[in-house]
Amino acid sequence: MADDASAHPDVLGANAQGQLKSIIERVERLETEKSEISEQIKEVFAEAKGNGFDVKVLRRVIRIRKMDRARRQEEDAILDLYLSAIGEV
Repeated sequence: MADDASAHPDVLGANAQGQLKSIIERVERLETEKSEISEQIKEVFAEAKGNGFDVKVLRRVIRIRKMDRARRQEEDAILDLYLSAIGEV
């Protein structure tokens, strides 16, 4: 990758080149942070598993907690309807 912001002055002006470089560097930094956070989350789930918790269920609980209560109730009602329709309830 070229580190020189004036490598192609015929394509973008100096200001636009600087902005583009800044945006790319910020995204790269955030991608690194995201990767580090993902690793930390994996470690927390490994700890939970080591303490006897079911990680699959923990992930489901977290997903459910993010949902709006009305949306969750609607999904639960539809799930019950479908299970009832196929004789599982």
